[in-house]
Amino acid sequence: MKSLLGEERSFIIESDDDEEDPTYNDAGAGDDGSSSDSSSCATPRAGGGDGSHPNSYTNQWPQSYRQSIDILSSVQSPSLSFLGTPTLSRISNSFLHSSFRGKTPEVISNFVKPLLRPTTSDEQQQQQQQEDIRKSSQYLLPSKKPSLQQIPEDQKAPVIGHGPSPYQQCSYTQGAMNGINVLCGVGILSTPYAIKEGGWLGLVILGVFAVLAWYTGVLLRRCLDSTDGLQTYPDIGHAAFGTTGRIAISIILYVELYACCIEYLILESDNLSKLFPNVHISIGSLTLNSHVFFAILTTLVVMPTTWLRDLTCLSYISAGGVVATVLLVICLFWVGVVDNVGFENKGSTLNVPGIPIAIGLYGYCYSGHGVFPNIYSSLKNRNQFPSIMFTCIAFSTILFTSAAVMGYKMFGESTESQFTLNLPQNLVVSKIAIWATVANPITKYALTITPLAMSLEELLPRSQQKYSNVILLRSALVISTLAVALLVPFFALVMALIGSLFAMLVTYILPCACFLAILKAKATWHQVVACSFIIVVGVTCACVGTYSSVSGIIQNYI
Repeated sequence: MKSLLGEERSFIIESDDDEEDPTYNDAGAGDDGSSSDSSSCATPRAGGGDGSHPNSYTNQWPQSYRQSIDILSSVQSPSLSFLGTPTLSRISNSFLHSSFRGKTPEVISNFVKPLLRPTTSDEQQQQQQQEDIRKSSQYLLPSKKPSLQQIPEDQKAPVIGHGPSPYQQCSYTQGAMNGINVLCGVGILSTPYAIKEGGWLGLVILGVFAVLAWYTGVLLRRCLDSTDGLQTYPDIGHAAFGTTGRIAISIILYVELYACCIEYLILESDNLSKLFPNVHISIGSLTLNSHVFFAILTTLVVMPTTWLRDLTCLSYISAGGVVATVLLVICLFWVGVVDNVGFENKGSTLNVPGIPIAIGLYGYCYSGHGVFPNIYSSLKNRNQFPSIMFTCIAFSTILFTSAAVMGYKMFGESTESQFTLNLPQNLVVSKIAIWATVANPITKYALTITPLAMSLEELLPRSQQKYSNVILLRSALVISTLAVALLVPFFALVMALIGSLFAMLVTYILPCACFLAILKAKATWHQVVACSFIIVVGVTCACVGTYSSVSGIIQNYI
């Protein structure tokens, strides 16, 4: 993104007289779903060629999905030059509208300069864009005339349009890094516990899920290619099942992100209370133990990050999630080999009663399909997507398997829901692993809750889309995740529930269902059979895993 106006050709600065114009949503957030490009590999607008025409799929709620998920998934690190020039992450349209109202295009572009100095060719392109902006400023400056959206189509002035350059698109490396960053999350912490629940043969489930996740990822690509203008998972749902499908899939994706934020708070509470077990606070007759105290403390720390208008700094830090995951595996290996904890435990071959929980824990590891359509849409060479999917899933599976095997061999039947809780407290390596575990969710919390927050902000009346109201809305969301985390502080069971219910839907069931709905006439018989098989497996796993997870949570209160 060389400048906001150069990339966002349809961004219009409205005058104050237009403030009560009900067409605001079409002018800002809804003009084009690809207004959400957030990383240095911005997505070309699909369906319009030059991107000068709105996309019918992205004119409906949630219009902010594209930009918010791009912020969540993008790897933007100034130290990794091969990933491309990092850019400022997009912010909600309500923030853009209020922040840049009344400013000239030249002023706006100063807010969104790349953090790294561009190359000579990039500078020339930027200069050309700035010249185009100045020439076109008469269309962008506030005026007493009605906004552009009120002018008949044949009378609209031309808006700035530049085709996407290779500089703005993802390479193979960055696409793979983005995918790995999504998959390599907190799920790895519970893989040893999954073996404890399901036995060694349960690892077969992990392998099967990996293969099926790759296949359904390729199916999503086929769905995106089926119709011009499809860019995101909700777009696919819209093409397959109409507006109902779009809204249903969006709600599923947002609830999954909300549940992940709850999991982050439980994770922070468990690991910080391990580091500082004696911490507590007394308020009159009320005493808060270390788990409750650190859950509240974490909430107070992450809440201001959800108010940020620019999440670039968090995107930089959260890109270290891949490094943190690899570091965890290295620390686990170090504790077992160098610090002589050893790998002596044999464990059980198969534990049938625990298989449903293991299904949910393994399923959670591959819950990144809500982001993969965005990654595909941003690729410079889209034919590389199957290979990128294979790289992401294969690399992640190797890490998951390594952590699972080492963790269970080290701790056996005493394995906790997070292997960091089993690490000896007196070892420096253990502290490194725990602090790496603690740091990553703090940076990812705001990035994870933002898509849901932005979708709810779209539903606010225009007169209520004020920064103060946005802060209240986001704060309420954060506090609600704290309430749920304190009510259900069971890390493994919550993760198994997310993996059984939402991951099965998003990763396995819905891609096949959408593929059959969109391309059934063109699908081969073996594709129909494969999709039907995956749907049956997904529904069965979802029912069994969800029932076991919910039952486990209830049993903790009986």
